Amino acid sequence: MADPSTYRPATGTIPTSPGVYRFRDADSRVIYVGKAKNLRARLSNYFQDLSALHERTRRMVTTATGVEWTVVRTEVEALTLEYTWIKEFDPRFNVKFRDDKSYPYLAVTMGEEVPRVHITRRPRTKGDRVFGPYTQVWAIRETLDLMLRVFPVRSCTAGVFRRAERSGRPCLLGFIGKCSAPCVGDISVEDHRRLAEQFSDFMAGNTGAYLRRIEKRMREAAAAQDYETAAGLRDDLQALEKVMEKNSVVLSDATDADLVALVQDELEASIQVFHVRGGRIRGQRGWTAEILDESGPGDLMERALATLYTDGEAPAEVLVSEMPTNADQVQELVGRRVDLRVPRRGEKKELLETVGANAEEALRLHRLRRTGDLTARTKALEDLGEALDLAEPPLRIECFDISHSQGTNVVGSQVVFEDGLPKKSEYRRYSVTGEAARDDTASMYDVIRRRLQRHLDPVPADDEDSRRFAYPPALILVDGGQPQVAAAQRAFEDLGVTDIALAGIAKRLEEIWLPGDDYPVILPRTSEALFLVQRLRDEAHRFAISYHRSKRGRAMQASALDGVPGLGPARRRALLDRFTTVANIREADAETLQEVQGIGPQLAAQVLATLRGEEPGPAVDMATGEILE
Repeated sequence: MADPSTYRPATGTIPTSPGVYRFRDADSRVIYVGKAKNLRARLSNYFQDLSALHERTRRMVTTATGVEWTVVRTEVEALTLEYTWIKEFDPRFNVKFRDDKSYPYLAVTMGEEVPRVHITRRPRTKGDRVFGPYTQVWAIRETLDLMLRVFPVRSCTAGVFRRAERSGRPCLLGFIGKCSAPCVGDISVEDHRRLAEQFSDFMAGNTGAYLRRIEKRMREAAAAQDYETAAGLRDDLQALEKVMEKNSVVLSDATDADLVALVQDELEASIQVFHVRGGRIRGQRGWTAEILDESGPGDLMERALATLYTDGEAPAEVLVSEMPTNADQVQELVGRRVDLRVPRRGEKKELLETVGANAEEALRLHRLRRTGDLTARTKALEDLGEALDLAEPPLRIECFDISHSQGTNVVGSQVVFEDGLPKKSEYRRYSVTGEAARDDTASMYDVIRRRLQRHLDPVPADDEDSRRFAYPPALILVDGGQPQVAAAQRAFEDLGVTDIALAGIAKRLEEIWLPGDDYPVILPRTSEALFLVQRLRDEAHRFAISYHRSKRGRAMQASALDGVPGLGPARRRALLDRFTTVANIREADAETLQEVQGIGPQLAAQVLATLRGEEPGPAVDMATGEILE
């Protein structure tokens, strides 16, 4: 525990302008980020008598060993920078709203020459028209399927689109009428863009004009006795009406609004958001957060709105259950033309009460899950510490695994668990080559040595990523038995590391091996500690396998063109774009190859000489031995 007076800056050195400050711990990790209208006045509050501080604030200032600040011009800049740093540094004492899940969106890429409609969970690409979030991915897939019947916008990936362009044949969606096939010229680029705009217009809530237009065309076709066309238009009309039925009208004035409700107790807070567009609920999302500072309802609402609108646009109205602290700065953040207020009566107040009820239910379920999970994790860490004879429970555990295919594409993985939960931002991958890749034990030695070396090497003060990597675990766990543990122990001894515990988990009987022991530690089959160790091992294995597969996939993508001297990646790509396959390139003549940009006479001759030197020998009939022409 640190004494705040040992790192308190002189009052005269602290500026009185707006800014953002960061407290760091002994390992230089950022543990708290805050903003202030007056930095000197705000920071002075942290260095008063400890008995006068709130319990959570007292824990923070006694954990920290230093404080630094950055001056900004306005309070809005301070709000934005605070949000950015909380996302970047993930400070342990800050309130961090975390989505209870990742929500799907429907996006139309209007920034592309040929717009594409697709489902995504990262909706903030510049130029996209985005709709959602939706609570269930199956719901948006069903909506998209119905919409493509009426607005057959391109939905394929860039690779599929380019392949169709080269081959002159559309994909399956083009054949069944759910894509207008701009890839092969069935529709012009301009007409396809207009179709994408109509798709977006309908999804934005402007539905009446399209429904009336289709109904009019249907009646005209029926009057002209073109019953096949009329039936198709009838089905289109039914598809659009079904899309509309999925979103019931909740506000009669066709309002575009976000309704944000907050519910909290002394320890946790829950935020729920309803996205209403055109008077209909188009999406819902929710967050929960542990309150680790002195934040009140206004502070929490301010941070929730910053989370919502720092990276995205706000609708015409933002209706909240509590006005945020520093409402003027938040108003400037979300937009001066946005109506930010607490509704006092009418249907908007009633709908906000429904959002609040959802927030209460989300907090209740979160408490139930967290209580059981926290108890189990605490028990697991305590049991594991006792089983391995550690001085205290291992709050940070790192697990390592090696993956390869018959000795090729050897990789290592490092996963990190803190307080029994995965911390994916600190996972690491290792590529193992040379002598270290000869077998599993050599690979494990190499990976553990490299990990410990990063722990021992000093890191630059401004390199946050290296600081996270240098932070020492309480326990290093390796996937394997005695041989792997012995290899890891050699790395410990070679570098003189003695302050980190080491163990291995063998797959056969799930036993735990300690360095130098002839017999393993057997954890009870129903032990929470065993479940935690298994989860660590499985996560390390999963992470290693995913990296190995990507590395193996890149290795398998090598082609005959890679061996052509002087032919770089851009020219290889240009040749394949023109000829599609290596076989077509091999069959072309030198003059045809020179039509590709960047391919001259000498390089064309080199390409053909290399490729034709690899041509297979004559085919043989295996039954008769006859050489086939």
